[in-house]
Amino acid sequence: MNAPGHDSARKGIKQAIISVVVNSLLFVLKFWAGVVSGSVALIADAWHTLSDSVTSVVVIIGIKLSRKKPTASHPFGFGRWEQITALVCGFILAVVAYQFTTDAIDRLQNNEAANFGMIAIVVTVFSILVKEALAQYAFWVYRKTGLVTMKAEGWHHRSDALSSIPVLIGVFIANFFGDIFWWMDGVLGIIVALSLFYVSYEIIKSAIKKLLGEQIPAKLENDVKAYIRENFGDYYTHHYHIHSYGDIRELTFHLHVDGNETVEESHQLATEIERALQSQFHLECTIHIEPKK
Repeated sequence: MNAPGHDSARKGIKQAIISVVVNSLLFVLKFWAGVVSGSVALIADAWHTLSDSVTSVVVIIGIKLSRKKPTASHPFGFGRWEQITALVCGFILAVVAYQFTTDAIDRLQNNEAANFGMIAIVVTVFSILVKEALAQYAFWVYRKTGLVTMKAEGWHHRSDALSSIPVLIGVFIANFFGDIFWWMDGVLGIIVALSLFYVSYEIIKSAIKKLLGEQIPAKLENDVKAYIRENFGDYYTHHYHIHSYGDIRELTFHLHVDGNETVEESHQLATEIERALQSQFHLECTIHIEPKK
């Protein structure tokens, strides 16, 4: 089984293509509204939206690369391209968050308040709804496929929606209390940027953990041990390690057998357990045989 699977890759690529098309259209709409209304913030927000299209292109490339079949030099396939592209998405999100922070600080230093017309309001509300719809779609694909890049995509879409909320709040507050709350737009921008930094951190941390290797989940280890006891006998197993390559998970562990068994008998037992675990848990297993002490 290659990583990601054909159906998972198809869903992921479909989501990314839709994202590129929709974000490109939103960029044109936001940019036009920014020029017409004279809103620098809306033009900047338009470029943020376009960055989502760039991220989606990276996702498409990553998924296609991860589907390449295993080779002699890469026997576990190219599934970890998914984590690499997730890292790229996470770093792009961090750069966007940094840009939000600097823009918000500049607004505060220059005593700038939000000042948008009705066109900006309508376009911004429409953008928030569309971007949140794209986020929900990406999260749905993530739940169906487990593709980490889809989670990163979802948060990237949501970041665009969140970044537009301070614009709306600033518009209404500026209309009624502009002299008092001129700083509202800058403060809310910093709050949104901090939330994006946190999301970026979570995405990057998750991808790095999978690339470096992580401890086998306790539940999976207990399930494997229980399955072996129920189907093969009361064998002692230990020293579990798991490595993820996209959809492919490689599990290794030690198995204690009767020291009087022949090498052929022990090998046959290990092979049967490996096949059973592959069928039951979709794990590619390698078992190290040890005699009982």
